[in-house]
Amino acid sequence: MAFASLLALPAIGIINATAETVHVSTPATSLVLKADKGKELRFYHYGDKLTDADIKSMLSSSSPSVNAYAPYGMNTRRETAVAAVHTDGNMTLDLVVDGVEHDGNTTSINLKDKYYPFYVRLNYRTYPDDDIIEMWSEIYHGEKGTVDLTQYASGYIALPYGDVWSSNLFGEWAKEGWLEEMPVPHGLKVVKSRDALRPNHAAHGEMMFSLDGKPKEKSGRVIGAALCYPGSFKLRTLNDNSNWIHFFAGINEENSPYKLEKGETFTTPTLAVTYSDKGLGQASRNFHRWGRANKLAHGDKLRDVLLNSWEGVYFDVKENEMVQMMEDIASLGGELFVMDDGWFGDKYPRDHRSQGLGDWVVNTTKLPNGIKGLTDAAKKAGVKFGIWIEPEMLDEKSELYEKHPEYIIKASNRPNVRGRGDAQVALDLANPKCQDIVFTIVDTLLTKYPEIAYIKWDANNAMAVHGSQYLPASKQGHNNIEYWRGLTKALDRIREKHPDVVIQACSSGGGRVNYGYLPWFDEYWTSDNTDALQRVYIQWGTSYFFPAIGMGSHISAAPNHQTGRRTSLKYRTDVAMAGRLGMELQPKDMSDAEKEQTRRAIADYKTIRPTVQLGDLYRLQSPFDKKGVASLMYVSPEKDRAAFFWWKTESMAAEQLHRVPMDGLDPDKTYRVTELNRIDQKALPFEGKTFTGRALMSNGLPMPAFHNVDKADATDFSSRVLLLEAL
Repeated sequence: MAFASLLALPAIGIINATAETVHVSTPATSLVLKADKGKELRFYHYGDKLTDADIKSMLSSSSPSVNAYAPYGMNTRRETAVAAVHTDGNMTLDLVVDGVEHDGNTTSINLKDKYYPFYVRLNYRTYPDDDIIEMWSEIYHGEKGTVDLTQYASGYIALPYGDVWSSNLFGEWAKEGWLEEMPVPHGLKVVKSRDALRPNHAAHGEMMFSLDGKPKEKSGRVIGAALCYPGSFKLRTLNDNSNWIHFFAGINEENSPYKLEKGETFTTPTLAVTYSDKGLGQASRNFHRWGRANKLAHGDKLRDVLLNSWEGVYFDVKENEMVQMMEDIASLGGELFVMDDGWFGDKYPRDHRSQGLGDWVVNTTKLPNGIKGLTDAAKKAGVKFGIWIEPEMLDEKSELYEKHPEYIIKASNRPNVRGRGDAQVALDLANPKCQDIVFTIVDTLLTKYPEIAYIKWDANNAMAVHGSQYLPASKQGHNNIEYWRGLTKALDRIREKHPDVVIQACSSGGGRVNYGYLPWFDEYWTSDNTDALQRVYIQWGTSYFFPAIGMGSHISAAPNHQTGRRTSLKYRTDVAMAGRLGMELQPKDMSDAEKEQTRRAIADYKTIRPTVQLGDLYRLQSPFDKKGVASLMYVSPEKDRAAFFWWKTESMAAEQLHRVPMDGLDPDKTYRVTELNRIDQKALPFEGKTFTGRALMSNGLPMPAFHNVDKADATDFSSRVLLLEAL
């Protein structure tokens, strides 16, 4: 089972090759390799588009090069992409080029060992519309017996030595997507995840490299890389004395040796790379366009405004309250209601997080009329209906566990290692019977209740223990990889039968924000932290690689349930409007004035929804710069509409806030300015006025530090959303 996206759409790549030179290119980028048969594959260049004459001069002038997929063994001092133990115990590889093949937008380079029947096929696939190249490897052999793979990178990129900075994401639960930018240090920098189920809380499998010093949004050469793998990963950046900076990306091979049988092909996940000579912003826009078109399910369809029940009622699900919340979100202009955790369980009712998970039967005490009663109520209210499930997990207190304790991930001769609620364990998806369980949970719901339009798919357990009760003793090292192969098989079956349902990827918040997971999912829950101020930071970092159309962003209550912070309804709404707008509170607790303000805000959001969800992002002022404000904007592809967002991130006496120039507009177009979600008693001075794109990108517009409201309604965190419409 290949980890490469099964939903990737074909594109027409521009590939020029000679007997010795491979040039994989998109309209703005070139990857140049030298593939002399019987010799090492050499990497020369990835970056700006080169002409054939440029490449000829590069090669004839003895430009420096480096092994494009270095194997372990014949030079043990260097970092390597692939390593193996042969059937005779030999731990060396000596790979040379055996041939080059071209198939549409894909170039494949075959490598073979000089002595052993051991082979690696390197693949490069282009997406010209987005200036993206995907790379991955296929490893196989013809030896008599089993070869142990101990390292298996997806791809490698070499960067010329210089003032190179890296940008990567880190964090923890409720602090996902935090941005770290630093000069690439000498020696080895490793970014990795060891959690095979929720890999993206503490780290992310994506990096940006700024080749011209400290990263800038609008200028400088940037290489971006995103590993499309939903499990534990490893990114290695080596700054050595070779005048190159070496970048390897792939599955985290620690504790995952793979026993490769004769005739079997091991296919790595894809590594997607892009290049920009216009700073970080253009690299992000490349990833966003590629993600919407080729990775995210239904990436061209606008997402609904929804209300999720979790922070409104938590586990205290009751039918009458669910119906009331449907009617409330409908009255506010919303389009979808999602019932979260707490609706199921018979012998073990799901009243708290320590029992019931795995028993997907309706709790008729909570829902006397079942799911059908709720879908009927949703139809009557005029909204769609969605539901929460966690099909990969179960609690020890569940009927499923009592019947089949052999279905969980568990090390032999060891007790269960429990997660959430000191009760949760994970199904062993290497086991086909467990794959059937996952498929059946989803299929039963969607077949019995075809009115279900949305699923929130959660996964709250970590891979806290290594061990499969299904795999044989000799292949326990496959535990992490076989989990994802099994889940992929179940997801393929689900999407084949139910292609239209919208599914959100949630994993204790943002634990699965990764392109390896998203082809089966329409959106991702960025973080369980709904605090508006912290979401400015979380969503900013996440935007480096992932588009707004998939970024669930919800208006929650004040004080916030995670941080205790009090922010105004406007601020909470203005932050949520910068992604896929939703709500996560109890509407009946809102005042009439708050409901009316929300009703107007949702209507305003719908006017900019196509621009936010399908437009191009331009980040203007980073919250991580600690300037007191953060700002970004989305611009339609035609540059006839834009949505400008501005948020204060701190409040000081006698503060001075610098003006933020805009970006991405047509300099020769004239734009009318309208404030959205307005609460001020007096309109801003530029309301309804017109400005050229050139003026807005040169000077911006002055934002008042506070809102013009009654003293009782004043808060320290002000914010603005502006609609720009070309005349």
